[in-house]
Amino acid sequence: MTSTTEQPSFFGVGSPARTSDRTDWETPRDLFDRLNDFWQFDLDVAASDANHLCPAYFTKETDGLSHSWAGHHVWCNPPYGKQIADWVRKAYEETRDGRTLVIMLVPARTDTRWYHDYIQGKAAEVKFIRGRLKYTLGGVAQNSAPFPSMLVRWGGEL
Repeated sequence: MTSTTEQPSFFGVGSPARTSDRTDWETPRDLFDRLNDFWQFDLDVAASDANHLCPAYFTKETDGLSHSWAGHHVWCNPPYGKQIADWVRKAYEETRDGRTLVIMLVPARTDTRWYHDYIQGKAAEVKFIRGRLKYTLGGVAQNSAPFPSMLVRWGGEL
């Protein structure tokens, strides 16, 4: 007997083959606090009014990509969609002045052009996070992320 109900595609929305349909994963607060204790961030460049982690911040509407980050200790958990390459490039370019620090939380996608063009051999440090982070949405912890994550640092010294 054949079913007339359409079966979900293995590659469809919500399938195990897709990594995520979200682009707005909020930073786990405990991770940020540990990093902030050391780096003392003063600018969150990819935030919202509800989830910013620094007193100074840019939102989607104020567009952190269109402003200078020069001279700041920057925290960046960028949108995880196609525009992530623009954020990674911006972080690399902003730190070339030698007076700006950027630490970015991104999916560990070492096969991407943005990883090879702006992180590998250019970042001061890359730390792959063991396991999967539990990002938050609306301040509430979610299930583990459907992708591995990494922290990337440009500028600054340990």
